Amino acid sequence: MGKVKTYLEMIKFQHSIFALPFAYLGAFLSQMRMPDFITLVWITIAMVSARSFAMAVNRLIDMEIDRRNPRTAERALPKGLLSVSSVILFSFISLAVFLLAVYNLSPICRYLWPIVVIPFIVYPYTKRFTWLSHFVLGLCLGLAPVGAWIAVTNTISPEPFLIGLAVLLWVAGFDIFYAIQDIAFDRQQKLHSIPARFGIRTSLFLTKILHFISIAFLSWVGFRLNLGIFYFIGVCITAILLAYENSIIKPDDLSKLNMAFFTMNGVVSILMFCFVAMEVIFRRTGNV
Repeated sequence: MGKVKTYLEMIKFQHSIFALPFAYLGAFLSQMRMPDFITLVWITIAMVSARSFAMAVNRLIDMEIDRRNPRTAERALPKGLLSVSSVILFSFISLAVFLLAVYNLSPICRYLWPIVVIPFIVYPYTKRFTWLSHFVLGLCLGLAPVGAWIAVTNTISPEPFLIGLAVLLWVAGFDIFYAIQDIAFDRQQKLHSIPARFGIRTSLFLTKILHFISIAFLSWVGFRLNLGIFYFIGVCITAILLAYENSIIKPDDLSKLNMAFFTMNGVVSILMFCFVAMEVIFRRTGNV
């Protein structure tokens, strides 16, 4: 059990809460109803295994950087709690489970899955040469609603990409928050991030813009799909929470950084999905 706990901590399993609700959001909105139970199970398995693969690969590629960074030196690989070979095996198992799930979803997914996996492998390297790395991470999570939509409908349409762009910008924004705590280390090690390149004040301003555009994309989805009151209440609450998240991080006071990153983002994704679920359920019953 101790080993299992170490693996779960390595991949930050609890942070699946960031991505899963947006995958469900795409799945529910794709046909304006709850997908059948088996499809929902395979989507969940695909999401969790894909994220596990991505995190394990990230830890492997960044092992030496993590060892040098005081904030990350206690992670499992740098500290020797897990061997490189065991994490490589874990990565392959996660990828195999992901492929199993993909092959039990709509047929088109069997051809598109590399589009999901490639950004997972590319992302850890991007911080070595570009401060756009935050947007590549956003792409990794932004593919969740797109993939879930396609998994249910077996078709490609514009709406899931608008949701994906909203998630991409939301994630890029909170990753910029997260990178602020490593600003000195990144500059010392010549790693690239927006905070290291442009400073804290510019980073906080850019995050506000990204989150504003993210809300605009979510609103656009609502109008395109002719969604009702529950969806737009969810968008409004999400906007308020993102505004609050941005307000509690100040250039001269980063004490609430972890609360903004972990607590608020989990609340945002869950609440948005809950209102989407209500929109779909009440629409199906003819009450909206």
